[in-house]
Amino acid sequence: MSNLKVSAIKDLTGAQGFMLAGGGITATTTLTCSNLVVNGEIRGGTTFVVPPMGGNQGKALRSTGSEYVWSGVSAGSGIRSMQVWTSNGTWSKPDGVGTIIVTVVGAGGGGSGFNESGGAGGMSERVIDVANTSSVSVTVGNPGGGTNYSGCGGGGNSSSFGSYCSASGGYGANCHQQHAGGLGGNGSGGNINVYGGGGNGHGSYWSFGCVTAGMSYIGGTQPSSHQQTNYAHRHQSHCAWGAGGNGCQHSNRGARGREGIVIVQEFFG
Repeated sequence: MSNLKVSAIKDLTGAQGFMLAGGGITATTTLTCSNLVVNGEIRGGTTFVVPPMGGNQGKALRSTGSEYVWSGVSAGSGIRSMQVWTSNGTWSKPDGVGTIIVTVVGAGGGGSGFNESGGAGGMSERVIDVANTSSVSVTVGNPGGGTNYSGCGGGGNSSSFGSYCSASGGYGANCHQQHAGGLGGNGSGGNINVYGGGGNGHGSYWSFGCVTAGMSYIGGTQPSSHQQTNYAHRHQSHCAWGAGGNGCQHSNRGARGREGIVIVQEFFG
């Protein structure tokens, strides 16, 4: 095998090409290639060279404005976790959490017969700085029970997150006025406070199955029926948290409302 030993390979002008010395190859101008396969480290003095990856496991490459460096990835930003209460309890701050968004929904009021239905619980939502807070008491309202025509449906109870924010429960059917739907509850103490939806009033044979109770911030209420006896009452758990109890046909028993709920979204920092 023959050896070709040269110190340089240049173009026809003799101005540009490669310099060969000490086992290395140096391009005298910009090196352009369509594919570059590297089986070792890329090193050099230019600030555009990626620093060695050895010893930098789990780190991210970032720019300081003058060079690229490896730095640790911080988990201290964005959402960390979420906790949900459908019964009373205590919120305890997880490690690293500095801010929370709390959503509180009151319980729904109960329905009655002839389509008369309960109102939904109100809603309150608040952003809270918990840097100096370790725990907060959580209260979740119980719903109002359903009743037969033409009784007053039970009122839903309030939900709250300590003294920060609360939401009252919806009223039962027939409680503010005979043959009327229950009023929705309201929120207080939040950055935003919203009434729950009101219930439907008295219906007739022709409207059975065409009505609904008050909808909460979370969602809708139980199904209704034209002919099935106590249909909403028999399916009263099939509704969103805080919704009012739907009414039933004729003098049948209306559905109870749904329990309230407290949702805490937890953010780093």
